[in-house]
Amino acid sequence: MTRVRFGFTRSAAALGVVAASIALAGCGATTGGGGSREAAIAFAMSKNYPTALPVQFRKTEIPDPTGEAPGTIVIETGQRYLYLVQPNGTALRYGVGVGKEGFGWSGEATVQNKQEWPDWVPPPEMLERRPDLPLRMSGGPENPLGARAMYLWKDGKDTLFRIHGTNEPLTIGKAMSSGCIRMINFDVEDLYSRVPLGTKVVVR
Repeated sequence: MTRVRFGFTRSAAALGVVAASIALAGCGATTGGGGSREAAIAFAMSKNYPTALPVQFRKTEIPDPTGEAPGTIVIETGQRYLYLVQPNGTALRYGVGVGKEGFGWSGEATVQNKQEWPDWVPPPEMLERRPDLPLRMSGGPENPLGARAMYLWKDGKDTLFRIHGTNEPLTIGKAMSSGCIRMINFDVEDLYSRVPLGTKVVVR
């Protein structure tokens, strides 16, 4: 079991505006299932890091600083790093973006669901704050959940927090989301391939 720690259809022109406005809106309650759409596949990241991503936030293997069991995901929100503990005394370290002030979350949860190119459905609380948001957005290159999403549950309930992708490398290392943990698509695809359902996540 892997362990993780914490924290309508519109016109094409309008979609660009909506995508920009929700880029900082974080994530919400969605069942995913958007699938690998043709546009999303065409948009998929190359096998190189975008030059905009600072070197210190690119994936690297380091001596495990967490002290947790292998398979555990540990998210240090203050450091803006996500660690996936390896069985050889090391950890894979990824740079992440975290929740802005007032939207952070910490505790322990489990990866209950995983989706490729997930749909995005803002929860009622987010729609109250942002009535301009769409009621639903299909998975694809403009979707704020990016290429992959892992849904975190605690005590049998959806926390509404996710580890998900983004195509905005400049947001990595910053506190800009509504609480969710964001990774560039290149990294979230890598993590997604390594993390099974039931993985435990700890967010500090």
